Amino acid sequence: MQALSVHTGKVAPLDRANVDTDQIIPKQFLKRIERTGYGQFLFCDWRQNPDGTPKADFVLNDSRYKGASILLARRNFGCGSSREHAAWALTDYGFRVVIAPSFADIFNNNASKNGLLTVVLDELVVNDLFERTAKASDYALTVDLERLTISDGRGLEVRFVIDDFRRRCFLEGLDDIALTLQHEDEIAEYEAAHK
Repeated sequence: MQALSVHTGKVAPLDRANVDTDQIIPKQFLKRIERTGYGQFLFCDWRQNPDGTPKADFVLNDSRYKGASILLARRNFGCGSSREHAAWALTDYGFRVVIAPSFADIFNNNASKNGLLTVVLDELVVNDLFERTAKASDYALTVDLERLTISDGRGLEVRFVIDDFRRRCFLEGLDDIALTLQHEDEIAEYEAAHK
């Protein structure tokens, strides 16, 4: 997992609540066996017409948000099925951070295990971020995991909370495998003693 301590990126505003994982990555794309290549299918049913042409009214098809790495969403983001592919699709597309008032628990866990930081902010703050994003075509935020702040260089600075274990994993780039390998010597010692 790629470490994350401070990230600055353009914000894409997805002004929808209850975005479920089947919309994030539709079921027909779950046949792949790799963790990569899902970004092209992110929000496929919302981004494309049945003939494959882009829908002009979808936020990720708007040139103002090209290259965005921070997704701003409404409450209960990532609800629905437990597919880890949703986190893979978001990261493969280029998102490093998703900000919303709340996240579905399983999605939240899948995201953090795959290097996608989910930040919970009060709904009023999220409303303000949507307004700020609408006013500036190049609106960007800096998410500082060390200071636990989000700022925009235009006068906004808000604090957020994340549990210490998740924070450490992001700061050090530790996924489940890397966490296990921190005990490699003890594992080898155990294996040698129990042949």
